[in-house]
Order: sequence, then structure tokens, then C-alpha cells
Amino acid sequence: MAIRVWRRLLTGTLLVALLIAVGTFLPRPLWPTAEAAGSSTETRQILVLSNPIHTDIAIPVDAAIRARFGFLSAAGVPIDNPAVRYLVFGWGGRSFYLETPRWADLKPLPVLRALTIDKSVMHVDVAGMLPVDAPAITRHEVDEAGFERMLVFIQSSFALDKETPVPIPGAGYGRYDAFFEANGFFNILVGCNTWTAWALREAGLRTGLWNPIPQTLAVSLKLYN
Repeated sequence: MAIRVWRRLLTGTLLVALLIAVGTFLPRPLWPTAEAAGSSTETRQILVLSNPIHTDIAIPVDAAIRARFGFLSAAGVPIDNPAVRYLVFGWGGRSFYLETPRWADLKPLPVLRALTIDKSVMHVDVAGMLPVDAPAITRHEVDEAGFERMLVFIQSSFALDKETPVPIPGAGYGRYDAFFEANGFFNILVGCNTWTAWALREAGLRTGLWNPIPQTLAVSLKLYN
């Protein structure tokens, strides 16, 4: 009996390792497209912020971005503060995202929901000058058309009520961030890092076929861009 259990565990581990390897080293899209290659000399720099389990996208703030995401002010995100240099966007599972601001807050139920299925939320934060050469930050240049497609994708991730994004009252990690209801469902296959990868592909970058963790996303971005 013990041998059978160990065989199943080994088989399962090898299968997961194979899926992660294929997801990392098989690019998506398979071949560079005109959008991925860049069709304009005008570019915009975006940042990918990583921690051991999660990634966010940071976009530089200018007057057009402030106008486009003006709804954030009503939710307490100080987008009009002149010290703000970046808007930081992340998508994730509602239970885990809201209930686990720190590792010390980790509880079984949010983990279970993250591994099965959960409603999703959008998290928005602001940042001043960021140390763009830090190990947890990667810089990517995208053309204007790709930047616009990525912004449309980010906007489409917010759930709307009468064409207005819906903030979640009282939810946040600090004074200047906010959570909003989001479209889509979070699960072990479609998570925060696959959302980031999707947004980056909209921007014209190539990722791996499936990047469930920040480390594989970082490898695929380095390989194919």
C-alpha cells in the first residue's frame, strides 16, 4: 500500500513538473507577431512587480492615465497626488486577496478557495519612484498600440455596475489602495500570474503558455522578449 501511495505521489509530482516546464518553455504566442515585434518607434515602459507568489503591473501615470482611471479617487486611491508616479494593478482570488495581507494572516479557508474556485477582485495601489533595478521589478518597453490594448484589458477586468467599477467598502491593505469587484473566477489554473501574463500579451509581449507562478513568468519573459 505504501509503495502505491509513493508511486502516485511521484507520478503526480512529475506531472506537475512537466506541466510547469511546458508552460514555461513553450511560448505564447508560438511565433512573434507584428504586435509582439513592435510596429512603432514610440514606446512606453511598464513594470512587473513580483513577490514569491504574486505579480502586479505598474504603469506610469500621466494626465491621460489620471483621466482614464479617475474613478479611483472616489475609492480613496490618491491618483491626483503629484507624488504618484505609478498605478499598480493586480487581479486575484477574493478570499485569499482580502483576508491575507500578510503571511501571518494565512488561514485554511482562503487557501482552499484559491486551490479550487473563488470570485475575483482587482487590487489597485499607487507608488512613487520605484527602484526599477531591484530584483523584484522587471522593465518592459511596449509600443503605444500595445500599451493601449493592455489598458483596455485592465479596464475590462473590473466588474461594472451601470458602467462604473464597484469598490469593495473597507477593503485595503493601507491608506492609499483599494479593492474592486472583478470579472472572472480565480482557481488553481487561472490565477493572478496568468492574469498578468495575459495583460502582457495584450501589450505585445510573449509569455509562456501557462505561467501560474511569478518565477516561471519571469523566465518566459526573459526568454522570448
